[in-house]
Amino acid sequence: MSRPTESTVNICLLLPDVLGTYSDSGNATVLLQRLRWRDIPARILTCTAIQNPPTSCDIYVLGGGEDAAQRFAARWLRDHRALRNTLADTAVTLAVCAGLQIFGRTMTDPDGTVHLGADLLDLTTCPGRRRATGQITTHCHLPGVGQLCGFENHRGATTLGPGLRPLGRVLTGIGNTGNHGPRIGHRTGRGDEGVLTDRIIGTYMHGPVLARNPALADHILTRATGHHLAPLELPDQAQLRRTYLPDQPPRRFRITPRRR
Repeated sequence: MSRPTESTVNICLLLPDVLGTYSDSGNATVLLQRLRWRDIPARILTCTAIQNPPTSCDIYVLGGGEDAAQRFAARWLRDHRALRNTLADTAVTLAVCAGLQIFGRTMTDPDGTVHLGADLLDLTTCPGRRRATGQITTHCHLPGVGQLCGFENHRGATTLGPGLRPLGRVLTGIGNTGNHGPRIGHRTGRGDEGVLTDRIIGTYMHGPVLARNPALADHILTRATGHHLAPLELPDQAQLRRTYLPDQPPRRFRITPRRR
């Protein structure tokens, strides 16, 4: 079943001038193109920091950014309550790296100062012991999505509250906290990556993540449209997956005790 042709899917790219690291804005382009390949009308609305955000879009996309950008984006979201209500109750949202962190309750900077987040998700982020950088693969908890791959570059260690579940289980890489994060709260996030709710998908995977993981893109589109989408068979897409998900057992990380 396809979406009625007279109904356009609106994809909002939020704060690309603030949260624009690693071409995460490309996730909006991926969603747009995968709809167009299926002859479903769609458009991207770009909302910068000086604009009033639209509150009736089907999908919202946020990307990564540095500490100062995160704090600004969190304040910006708190100031736009109607948008926060939309993100919480009606739209489907993809939040990458800093986008994930600002959706939480608090963010603690390297100096130990605690900053308020947008309070959309019951999670907190603190500095990890070292920066997590490199390729990451996970087993996604969404049925039918399978393995996800991406590139992580963050020092944030994110702890999920008791009512939240992660997007996936880390196979290679670090993820939310991995082996280097603080052990606080209900969950340390060890072995977990991202966060998953009925409305929000958060992940530390750059790439852009949806270009490298088309099944995740189609999950978002299915949620947003409310209809099953016919599969797309694209040869270059299959080659990309083979490049980043080789047919071999996942590499195991050994935890080495720190010397005192």
